[in-house]
Amino acid sequence: MELDSIECVSYSDGMEDDDDTAAVTSSQLPRPFLKSSSTAGTAAAAVNVVVVSDRTGAAGPVAGAGPLVISPATGVHELLECPVCTNSMYPPIHQCQNGHTLCSTCKTRVHNRCPTCRQELGDIRCLALEKVAESLELPCKYYSLGCPEVFPYYSKLKHESQCNFRPYNCPYAGSECSVVGDIPFLVAHLRDDHKVDMHSGCTFNHRYVKSNPREVENATWMLTVFHCFGQYFCLHFEAFQLGMAPVYMAFLRFMGDENDARNYSYSLEVGANGRKMIWEGTPRSIRDSHRKVRDSHDGLIIQRNMALFFSGGDRKELKLRVTGRIWKEQQNPDSGACIPNLFS
Repeated sequence: MELDSIECVSYSDGMEDDDDTAAVTSSQLPRPFLKSSSTAGTAAAAVNVVVVSDRTGAAGPVAGAGPLVISPATGVHELLECPVCTNSMYPPIHQCQNGHTLCSTCKTRVHNRCPTCRQELGDIRCLALEKVAESLELPCKYYSLGCPEVFPYYSKLKHESQCNFRPYNCPYAGSECSVVGDIPFLVAHLRDDHKVDMHSGCTFNHRYVKSNPREVENATWMLTVFHCFGQYFCLHFEAFQLGMAPVYMAFLRFMGDENDARNYSYSLEVGANGRKMIWEGTPRSIRDSHRKVRDSHDGLIIQRNMALFFSGGDRKELKLRVTGRIWKEQQNPDSGACIPNLFS
């Protein structure tokens, strides 16, 4: 549930760093290659894989001329692609009597019938193709996003699940958005498609308003995005039940990886009538979903009665002012500890 009637004021304290993070690009696409070995050669022949060298003579590949590179025309990627789910196949790779292959997951889905020729599959393993896969080294599938790494075929999947260049999920919390992309793409997506509030500066002053707050048990206010120190940060504000107690929670997420998020800290403050609550912490990466951060209680949590007390008046309307600040931590070369850098 997304609520409106939000007054947002943001101001800069002159702490913004104008240096934007340079985009990382891959200048050259790493090419997959087969390791030179007798096993690889035998397996390649068994599945009719043709390999060519980086440097060839008139009679064919030259011995010692470097790694054997798979020609794009050979279709090795297609050989290792399951015809049902189109994902890469890993052992056990199954085949029918006519040599058509598929992955073990899809074997149960097709009721033991080959999806290509409709023959019964049985329990035939395609050992030759498994050997070819074992000898392959491939670039990370996120090479177009900047990852330069090349991995053995069977290690590639694990790396890709943790690759720092893999796309990010949209951090918008008002609905389940399936959009993924790099940070510049998601910033434009949040601005143009979700119409979120975009602000520049490292300090903020937001006022969250809602009439009849006692009737609201679960709610998400509009996301706000801040640009400072050349990075982007998402400010969340939500209402939910913590056990039996209705609470409000504010927290910050960093639009980048967890290691980079540790370079920053933030504070949130709410108060009125001579009383205040302050939270200080490290922003969580958007690799963690907003629900995961919320459920870990990693932010400023205010019980509803206290929030209404801070709102003033007759306590029948939520008028909560949340102020905050983001700063960059500076590494201390002597101790290895981080110290606040307030003057960047």
